[in-house]
Amino acid sequence: MGTDTGKGLAIVTGSAMGLGYELTRQLIGRGWFVAGVDFNEKRQVELSREFPADSYRGFVGDVSDEVFVKQSMAGIAGLGHVDLLVNNAGQPSFKEPAKYEAADVDTCLKGLRGMILWSVETLRATGERDLKIANVMSTAATRGNANESVYCAAKWGEKGYTQSLKAAYKGSSVKIVGVYPGGIDTDFYRDSHDYVPPEKQHTFMNAAELAEVILFNLVNDANLTVSDILIERNYR
Repeated sequence: MGTDTGKGLAIVTGSAMGLGYELTRQLIGRGWFVAGVDFNEKRQVELSREFPADSYRGFVGDVSDEVFVKQSMAGIAGLGHVDLLVNNAGQPSFKEPAKYEAADVDTCLKGLRGMILWSVETLRATGERDLKIANVMSTAATRGNANESVYCAAKWGEKGYTQSLKAAYKGSSVKIVGVYPGGIDTDFYRDSHDYVPPEKQHTFMNAAELAEVILFNLVNDANLTVSDILIERNYR
């Protein structure tokens, strides 16, 4: 299992910032080797300096680009058996319903497309065995939100894909986990020119704490699988 060094091998998409970075950092802290995937080349260079070479390797590209996914997976598979895939990458577009355009739809669907492509290539690379796939979505996959209609549509699609994978691999050594976090205090919202004011965003969940809760349920020694992780912030 895992790499030739004996470490578990994980792929984290969207590894450069926010929750993806915290999941990467904490997995490495737990002794994992992480193949981090992100389009942010500058951050990937920084992460290659922050993390030891025997714990992290960065892949720079668009998670929804099939050629990039296949090329990256060829390099990752050479490191060893992939034990964990965390589909975390995604981009939002938050607007009033009548203000959406085709480009906004494409933006929101990148996460769904990337989730499918990375899942397919990882399943192929592992021979569909001894693999856990964690699809990080949003509470937007569980309800409709007024100014997130297209974003919610994409997330509901991700949930449908996740549930279908669960049905396909029920009873096998491939385990599928759906992760549904609420709002997170990261640049994910601010960079999207979100309708949520910054002062409210700072009441959202802390990315480091959220990653800790996710990994507590996702990576442990128990012979158990938590199939769905729904996490919302406490209101004070």
